Amino acid sequence: MKNIKLLTFVVFLLAAAGCKDEENAKLVIRLTDSPGDYEAVNIDIQGIEVHGEGGWTSLPNVNSGTYNLLDFTDGRETVLTSTEYPAGRISQIRLLLGPENSVSIDGEDLPLETPSAQQSGLKLLLNAELSAGITYAVLLDFDAARSIVHTGSGKHMLKPVIKVISEAQDGAIAGEVVPAELNVAVFAISGKDTLGTSYVPIGSTDFFVGGLPAGTYTLGFDPGELSGYQQISKENIPVTLGTVTPAGTTEIPVK
Repeated sequence: MKNIKLLTFVVFLLAAAGCKDEENAKLVIRLTDSPGDYEAVNIDIQGIEVHGEGGWTSLPNVNSGTYNLLDFTDGRETVLTSTEYPAGRISQIRLLLGPENSVSIDGEDLPLETPSAQQSGLKLLLNAELSAGITYAVLLDFDAARSIVHTGSGKHMLKPVIKVISEAQDGAIAGEVVPAELNVAVFAISGKDTLGTSYVPIGSTDFFVGGLPAGTYTLGFDPGELSGYQQISKENIPVTLGTVTPAGTTEIPVK
């Protein structure tokens, strides 16, 4: 329990800043590319919308701009946005494209026209269930070779072919700690490392420790040296990606 003692003071000070919103999931949308036989394929990304249980929502903090897809081949990728999003089911992503799309062939930059049906946004099916407190990565795998159509008039048309891959990046542990008249620091420990913390203030009993890699954890509970209650631990708590593990109710005993 040495780790618990050292970290308790820090957690009490920083708990408000470090707590994860238990009503939201975290959504990280990345862009990558399957190679194409071009010198450059520039795509103008202006925004991203997600269709969830409440309809369409524009995501904040999108890194808008023109991206050369060939910069993101061979496993390379870039983050388009990382944001909180309400837990629940999402069915579609809409990629909003600007006018600055082009392809480079034999040293010449040629404009890519966008079909009128896609000018209001490119809709991509997703169908994912987001759990509160869990981080999800959504990878947009843009197939450059199949996304560019050569028309009979010598023009080039952008008809994006994108594979959408989503997966959970972490797991979480949730439970209760009593009695409610205590300030309790809760630590998720794997081996000798503390990988997550939560703080339960007086009057509350619920705790939630998110952002945890898959594995088996020990939960440490520290009510503080002057509380008159003991530090205790609960062992063998399994965590899997995309899942919130219930840890039940833990009662802190009197010294």
